[in-house]
Amino acid sequence: MAQALYTPAILAAATGLATYPWDEALPLRGEARSRSCGSSLAMALAVDGEGRIVRVGLRPHACAVGQAAANVFAAAAAGRNAEEIAAARSAIAAWLAGDGPLPDWPGFELIEPAQAYPGRHGAIVLAWDAALDALSLYHP
Repeated sequence: MAQALYTPAILAAATGLATYPWDEALPLRGEARSRSCGSSLAMALAVDGEGRIVRVGLRPHACAVGQAAANVFAAAAAGRNAEEIAAARSAIAAWLAGDGPLPDWPGFELIEPAQAYPGRHGAIVLAWDAALDALSLYHP
């Protein structure tokens, strides 16, 4: 039997996105949209000279699961580069498909109840996809 999807912890994390407000001054921009549920996320990033994330701004149009996952992403994004984000995205995809362990991303266990809801899988990966889109614009 599946766990409740909208747990108090997921709802609390969704409201935590206020910590990462959209900032027009952040130079790298990316977007992602879930085909399964229509949720979307815009992300703005600043990176250091080595392409590591130093600041995140988010503009979500997503369900609570997508917003909670974006909060989990943003809370641990600092210091990561495109290669690390891509590796995490691959691990998440494997986990969602039932082919891998819970991804090694700080706080990701919060999202674990959503694995049982395939209609929300697209929302879970929005932040990683938007970050990869934004980071594709970085050229040292």
